[in-house]
Amino acid sequence: MSIALRHPGLRRPALLAAAGVACLAIAAGAVWLFLTARGPRAHVVEYPVKDASQMPTAIAAGADGSVWFTLDLVDALGRLRDGHVEFLPTGMKAIEPTGLAAAPDGSVWFTDNAAHAISHMAPSGEVTRIPLDTPSVRLGRLAVGANGAVWFAEETGYSISEIRDGAVIRHYYDSPRGGPYGVAVAPDGTAWASLQSGDQILRIGTDGTVKAYDLPNAASVPSDVAVGPDGAVWFLEYRADAIGRLVGDRIQEFPVGGRTVGLTGLAVTPDGAVWFGMLRDGSLGRLRDGRIVRFRLPRERARPYTLAADHDGNIWYADISGYIGMIPARDAQQ
Repeated sequence: MSIALRHPGLRRPALLAAAGVACLAIAAGAVWLFLTARGPRAHVVEYPVKDASQMPTAIAAGADGSVWFTLDLVDALGRLRDGHVEFLPTGMKAIEPTGLAAAPDGSVWFTDNAAHAISHMAPSGEVTRIPLDTPSVRLGRLAVGANGAVWFAEETGYSISEIRDGAVIRHYYDSPRGGPYGVAVAPDGTAWASLQSGDQILRIGTDGTVKAYDLPNAASVPSDVAVGPDGAVWFLEYRADAIGRLVGDRIQEFPVGGRTVGLTGLAVTPDGAVWFGMLRDGSLGRLRDGRIVRFRLPRERARPYTLAADHDGNIWYADISGYIGMIPARDAQQ
């Protein structure tokens, strides 16, 4: 499967300065801006990374209020805490670090293609690695369950894989095309995943049983997956420009627009709102009560790639043009 499917539209752009918007305040490196283009009037706060060559890729919000992010081709993880960005060394430059998730204990797990491993960073910055036994490694998204189990999409293992008690357990699928990418874990321990080339959503039960759900449209390329508070499974359809919802055996689709916007990044808030990024449109989208609203980001060439919602309802995004951004809960919920 081509890189274009795993990283639709992903390139290494130069760091861009914000232009044509009103700067409200600058504090601790953060810039507050109005979202005034399309959609509701809202604020956004953005934190630029320190170097134009750094590309924030995956993002995760921790229970302690920290926001973590990966950086492509950089030997560090980023952490935003109390309004300050810091960089914690990993000891190895990342290659396509698309998987990142916060654990209940304040640590994070991340995909580590360069090290042929799934890696763990403690709040102190200590890194440990669990090696994978395939000759090559190519990994998609990653999620951590309430029981501490770590799930990840393992293309080179032809599986949706799980780390439990330090051991790697592979759950194989039947699709000959495959292309595992998105992963999410429900509170009961059920894991959900997407097969980009197979146009399927997978359910991996707590007993290890794998069930596949075929999508209505061929070549829709499902990518990110998330589980809502009501148990509904949400997913992006990159080629179809749609948001999908799976409940029971029924799939419902919500078209985003009449042109390719580059859907990538998915988060569901406690109130059931579904947030997603539009890489080619420089916007975030919110699907709530069947209605989609766009929040145009303030910089002309904004490129939001991944999203996360924290426990307060703030919406965070990693922008591959060199920023970590946030829409405050009061504006996200309007």
